Amino acid sequence: MSRGYDFIIIGGGSAGSVLAGRLSEDPSAQVLLLEAGGSDRHPFYHLPAGFAKMTKGIGSWGWDTVPQKHMQNKVFRYTQAKVIGGGSAINAQIYTRGNAQDYDDWRQMGCDGWGYEDVLPYFKKAEDNETYENRFHGKGGPLGVSEPRAPLPVCEAYFEAAAALGIPRNMDINGEKQDGVCYYQLTQRNVRRSSASMAYVTPNRHRKNLTVRLGAQVRRLIVENGRATGVELMDGTRLSAGSEVLLASGTIGSPRLLQLSGIGPADHLQALGIQPAFDQPQVGENLQDHLDLYCISELSGPYSYDRYAKPHWAVIAGLQYIFGRKGPVASSLFETGGFWYADPEARSPDIQFHLGLGTGIEHGVAAMPQGGITLNSCYLRPRSRGTVRLQSADPAKAPLIDPNYLQDPRDREMSIRGLKLTQEISAQPALSKYILAERLPGPDVKTDEDYFDFICQHSKTSHHCVGTCRMGSDDAAVVDTSLRFNGIDGLRIVDNSIMPTVISSNTNAAAIMIGEKAADMIKAEHGMG
Repeated sequence: MSRGYDFIIIGGGSAGSVLAGRLSEDPSAQVLLLEAGGSDRHPFYHLPAGFAKMTKGIGSWGWDTVPQKHMQNKVFRYTQAKVIGGGSAINAQIYTRGNAQDYDDWRQMGCDGWGYEDVLPYFKKAEDNETYENRFHGKGGPLGVSEPRAPLPVCEAYFEAAAALGIPRNMDINGEKQDGVCYYQLTQRNVRRSSASMAYVTPNRHRKNLTVRLGAQVRRLIVENGRATGVELMDGTRLSAGSEVLLASGTIGSPRLLQLSGIGPADHLQALGIQPAFDQPQVGENLQDHLDLYCISELSGPYSYDRYAKPHWAVIAGLQYIFGRKGPVASSLFETGGFWYADPEARSPDIQFHLGLGTGIEHGVAAMPQGGITLNSCYLRPRSRGTVRLQSADPAKAPLIDPNYLQDPRDREMSIRGLKLTQEISAQPALSKYILAERLPGPDVKTDEDYFDFICQHSKTSHHCVGTCRMGSDDAAVVDTSLRFNGIDGLRIVDNSIMPTVISSNTNAAAIMIGEKAADMIKAEHGMG
């Protein structure tokens, strides 16, 4: 093997970036961060509105799902980040943590140490919140968390429309209660994206004990005598880890690399000609994601940011941002939304809304020629479970991603209810000044069968995939509650793949929390400062 390190982190995404920043705080620990993607120097990674370019290719692996058999074989673009910072470098910067009950549910499932009161200190430790410093929020952490700088009048009208249906305004959906509509806080600092890489890696690149390698794709993990001892890169380079190999490649990437390394369901691996090194049937199982539906309305005037797509308006938008940190470039375009109920008996909100200040913002979503708004909804606690598998032993081939959307009939029913609720909001008098007409689903969609046909055409991933390397206290779990791989020493998984169930919101803040908590556990186990 070539040069050795104490810790090798595979994946420079949200959790991996946190690990690199925190573990390298101890100058005696040699830390290597391997990121298959490139740098985040392109301005789209820093400008808030750059998100609109992200689901259309930049910084992405370009993968799709397998045809979804419960959605008329629809194939979804499945954006997975290929850049330092991972999802936090290409997402809409929405800072939500889920519901407190989500984490208490984990604890009740046997994940001791992962209840809400256990994880809250790590959310706070990460934060540099410009607005709040209280029981729920912290200041002084690496991650910038701030208020939107570029809302439009239609956002306030949206709040009024929601109030007409009994949905209250909530000034802090990460605080005491999640219920209500809101301006989301954003992972931004000084009206620029604050990704995990920008927060935890870039400020610490000067550390002599931190090595960051971009464009470094791992071919396989090296396991010797039941212990992970290092990695082999695509070019054949072998690197050793004296303490631990930390796999942080995400909900798709982590089970994919495990399987390429012969760690996973033995029958699947043998069928592809891969010699099983460790039979773990749960690797790549339990995939969960939020299915995103949308209602698109055409506006009666220039009330959204759509007009800035035209070249001369784009120049004006650039000048607004440069000289005032305002306008569409300062907007994540989805900073308004909230949480409410498809099932009135649900234990906490089970639907999430996003108000998109334009149309055609994300890949595959229709655009309105005269301008419009997009009202997204997603059912937050799906029962459907999917898989991540290899299509080939060739690491250059894309994995087989199957979220198995709407496999459970309740997911279909609740998703349709959420879409109908967004339509009700958009039909309220408070929005009538702005909305010319609802174009999608539109008046022809009436029965639940119509709605189902509609969402089989018009829906997308919410980019909230989790669960494929499930944490638990049971023998079948992939990792234990300290995120150590069950059955292989020296290997830990630190990313959203460890979630036993998907949280009730966007998932990026939780990935950063997982990185923070894991770093503390690792330091304690190794006696690090």
